[in-house]
Amino acid sequence: MISCQGASCITTFADFLCSKIAPALRYAIYEKTALDIARDMKVKIPDFSSNRSTLEACMLKYLAEEENFENFKHYLNSPGDFLKNYIQTKVETYCLGENRRLEMFLRESLTHYYENIQSAVFASTRVVKDRKDRNDKISLWLDEFCRALGDMLSLPRSDLKGIEHQEITDIEFLNNTMTKALSLLIDDLRKDFPDADMSSFETEPHTILAEQFAGCQEECPFCRAVCTNAMPNHDGDHQVVFHRPVFLGRYKWHNTDHLVIDICSSSVSSDCTFWIGKDTWIPYKKYRDAGHPYSTWNIPPDPSMQAYWKWFVSYFRTQLEQYYNGKFHGKGEIPASWETVTKQNALAELDKC
Repeated sequence: MISCQGASCITTFADFLCSKIAPALRYAIYEKTALDIARDMKVKIPDFSSNRSTLEACMLKYLAEEENFENFKHYLNSPGDFLKNYIQTKVETYCLGENRRLEMFLRESLTHYYENIQSAVFASTRVVKDRKDRNDKISLWLDEFCRALGDMLSLPRSDLKGIEHQEITDIEFLNNTMTKALSLLIDDLRKDFPDADMSSFETEPHTILAEQFAGCQEECPFCRAVCTNAMPNHDGDHQVVFHRPVFLGRYKWHNTDHLVIDICSSSVSSDCTFWIGKDTWIPYKKYRDAGHPYSTWNIPPDPSMQAYWKWFVSYFRTQLEQYYNGKFHGKGEIPASWETVTKQNALAELDKC
């Protein structure tokens, strides 16, 4: 319990209260900033302005523009991890790039909370200053202050019991002293903003966006394309807008090293079969009969393949043969028409998605 008298008592009271406000305020500022950044990027950055399918197209554009096979491997093998890294890079560029938007967001959050805390001080003073029926004015002032703050800051009233019994009668002087102490606190917090980075956040902006766009992470059992449903545990079948060449799911033609370049959405309309072990072969047309996970997917017959994957296979042919331990020959021969598909063709097609 703090005990003091006169002006020094009010100063000590204000300093103690601000010492309790400071960590709660700092936490609230960064939490609000993280939400504000995520909200702002969803409006202003095309990647996040629509749905998971749009974001998927943006990631494919990025991969094509980079022409880095290692990045493609990361995307194909760990789609969830790649998504998080992609979003994190976008957030860091947006916040810490040339325009240094992070500092702007932090200042706006600080102003928001400062105005609310200052309003709580004024409101508490108005309620208490003319009360003649209460001897415990400071306890009442603290009650009103915490009530005015509500859920805005994590400042439990129980944490302030050490100063609630002060014999302070000059409530106007308390009001002015709190205003000055808060101003110093705000100035102190503001000093950290120019050097702030993503490590300053407890909940990082990219984590918020990643959670919003993670959606379902189930992969097609044939081509490993990720289900584009926005809900992680959605009702109904898994599905994607476009399937990929089946060799990306490590399929080869039986007893050969020929990589399967067909897409599963065309295979389900063919007379081909696939092996699920123990000498069991299932017609693609009846793929659901193979049980889980095949039975949880809706793969409508569609013979068309995106120009993107034709370009990808042709451009990275050597790396793909080495990585998937197979060859694009025999039944897996790459059609000559694929060789004419340019990266510009692939990107133009993605723009339509």
